[in-house]
Amino acid sequence: MQDERLKRVNAVIAVRVSSDRQYDEGDSPEAQIEQLTILASRINARVVKIFEFAESGSKLIQPMQQAITYCQDPKNDVQVFLIKSIDRFTRGGAEVYAHLKQQLDVASVRLIDNYGVISHNLINTLDHLDIEYKWSRYSPSQKSEYLEAERAKDELRDILTRMIGAEVRYTRLGYWMRQTPFGYMSQKIETKHGKRSILVPHPEESVFITRLFELRAIGVMSDKEIVDDLNMRGFKTRIHYVRSKHDRTKVVGKRGGNKLDKDAMDLLLRNPIYAGIIKEKWTSDKPIRAAFDGLVSIETFNSANRGKVIVTEKSGELTMTIESAPPHQVNKGVKNPEFPYRKYIGCSKCGSAMYGSSNRGYNGTLYPSYSCSKGHYFRIPKEELEKTVLQFVQRISLTNQQVDIISNAVMTEWERRLKHLDEDVVTFDTQVKELQVEAEMTVRKLKMVESETAIKYMENDLLNIEKRIRELTAEKEAKMTQEPADMGKIMSRVKYFLENLDQLLVKQIDPIKKAQLFSVFFDRIPTYEELKTGTENSAILTGVRKLFELSDPNLSVMVAPPRLELGENSPWLFARQPTLANLFRKDVVAGSRNVTTRLTLCP
Repeated sequence: MQDERLKRVNAVIAVRVSSDRQYDEGDSPEAQIEQLTILASRINARVVKIFEFAESGSKLIQPMQQAITYCQDPKNDVQVFLIKSIDRFTRGGAEVYAHLKQQLDVASVRLIDNYGVISHNLINTLDHLDIEYKWSRYSPSQKSEYLEAERAKDELRDILTRMIGAEVRYTRLGYWMRQTPFGYMSQKIETKHGKRSILVPHPEESVFITRLFELRAIGVMSDKEIVDDLNMRGFKTRIHYVRSKHDRTKVVGKRGGNKLDKDAMDLLLRNPIYAGIIKEKWTSDKPIRAAFDGLVSIETFNSANRGKVIVTEKSGELTMTIESAPPHQVNKGVKNPEFPYRKYIGCSKCGSAMYGSSNRGYNGTLYPSYSCSKGHYFRIPKEELEKTVLQFVQRISLTNQQVDIISNAVMTEWERRLKHLDEDVVTFDTQVKELQVEAEMTVRKLKMVESETAIKYMENDLLNIEKRIRELTAEKEAKMTQEPADMGKIMSRVKYFLENLDQLLVKQIDPIKKAQLFSVFFDRIPTYEELKTGTENSAILTGVRKLFELSDPNLSVMVAPPRLELGENSPWLFARQPTLANLFRKDVVAGSRNVTTRLTLCP
């Protein structure tokens, strides 16, 4: 040690922490650097470079490798590598430690720790014979170094076992232990299991999630229209700052702040956490009810996903079906205008959905028909099948009481949308004010900077803000100047078509929408034989559903679906299939002028 003090050497200091929390609260890099700087002065070493790492030492690619590579370069002239302890050097175990240290030995760089575990005294077992071999020279501290490296690895395992084990247990109890998803905030509350984390609605983000599910569940807007609507209201993904791995105080970039797109919308819709359900690896991929409320109900979640993801509850046990929901929970529509009823009507022999095709005769004439594809012959001419469908619908009749129920539901929905119009105007005003404040702040910063590059970017930001303000102002004025629809005329048309349901098929130009209307009347796919028989004797027709569940048990009709649920949020929605009430879409958007002139069916 006396010789080391006489000769001044160049040293590298390498410090490591495993996480940002340890960086701020635990064995911080500053504390390690302070201790190693004192060690360097004690051994008469000049510190030429300091490496800081904020990564786990158990990774396959060790963070310390960068500092070792620096020491291997002869140009850097490094003789000493200083670390606080072996567990700060690596947590990969004895094998990884030996590999890293060997690289330093080859480069003639000594590894020194602050605790003195690593010794550089070498012993030659044949020294008394004045002979030396590679195998006869060894370090007496090598065994203790390897044991310390293995202890560091075992300690990591113990720490992770305690931490992850507890998090898995609390997750299965319904608490939230992951990163907070968009639309929520994390909040700690006192529970019978101690102070635990739950999710609560984010005051701004949750509004977008709720509206996304409601619009998708109603089904009157396409996915693109929903995306555009949310972006118009100011949807932006969360901004995450990216920090340097070597200096956590440096921000090297940022992610997020993006508008919604179709892929992002699908990911949000399929996440069951928004229905208050946790399903992940820690729950063995089984859905469990969270210890907090979701942003939407399970019914709304199922309706919004349209059969892609279905959550059901039976006897208090949740199940989740992905991409393979029961037939009655899936929109069975297949958009083929030439054969609109394909997959809506089943084979009379096996009950499987029929497909449509056109066969060419010997004389070259095409014969369109519906047929079964299950290996047996069953074929019905297209004209005959569609005539049978029309005859079936003509036999459907509703009582005055049922007509009034649907009419009231339509009116309730109209009033709800008028209320949303007022909320939209308030949203526009709020966004304009926020943009104006942002513009003022940008102008103030612009006066303080001198860099031409910074000024250029800030001027572009101002132009974008002004453009966005003009767009919002124009959209607000367009909504406020729209003439209200004549609801009296609309309701008279609704009642007319309810009293003459067959006219919806006769007067509907779009064949796809004709088939969608037809599917409303059934709980399952009806067979052709059932339809044909049902037109002659409705008493033996099975598989159809009532239009409404009424309190009067003696009141019945020929066809019929789940009960109409009247409510503020879903005044006319039935489970997952389209309902007769929301088939009267009429492009019912608050203030739409064409609402009194066009009748369409919901997609």
